[in-house]
Amino acid sequence: LKMKVKPANFSGPPHFERMKGKCFSNILDEYKYEFCPFSNITQFEQSMRWNPYSGILGVWQEWEIENNTFVAMLMKNGDGCNDRNREVKIYFKCGRKTEILNVTEPSTCWYHMILQTPLVCPTDAMLVYPVMSKEHQLEWDDIETKLFHQEITNKGYKKKLNQLFEKAGFYLSEEKKK
Repeated sequence: LKMKVKPANFSGPPHFERMKGKCFSNILDEYKYEFCPFSNITQFEQSMRWNPYSGILGVWQEWEIENNTFVAMLMKNGDGCNDRNREVKIYFKCGRKTEILNVTEPSTCWYHMILQTPLVCPTDAMLVYPVMSKEHQLEWDDIETKLFHQEITNKGYKKKLNQLFEKAGFYLSEEKKK
């Protein structure tokens, strides 16, 4: 299997770096899934039917962030499927060991995965602000102050935060996405 794009650089909670270079697999229904954090995710159909699908569902790109929290890993630019590329959003659940618990396909070629791991168990494990550089924290503080004083709108606030997350390496720039 060959990835269409190169995985993005590591970013996110520093303690997730220990998952780099590791892969986790599980067989669910008729498919074997293999998730390699900060690299890619693959699917291998286990059925004996003619022409079973095996391929890349997504390549590591960026984080989904909401309310100062890393909510999910976004794996994009997987194999082609109809008129789009496959994508996976990986959500995390606290548990004793790291394993793939579930994979669903809410819409064609777009998947959700639940990965259980002890890395998310501490209540502050997925907070964004503490893992940012001091410079980026000060910039975030400034954005929050401007919103508080109504110097920017909610839309402007979100735009500035997205730009900050891009600078911090949590989001890919438009150029890198292309």
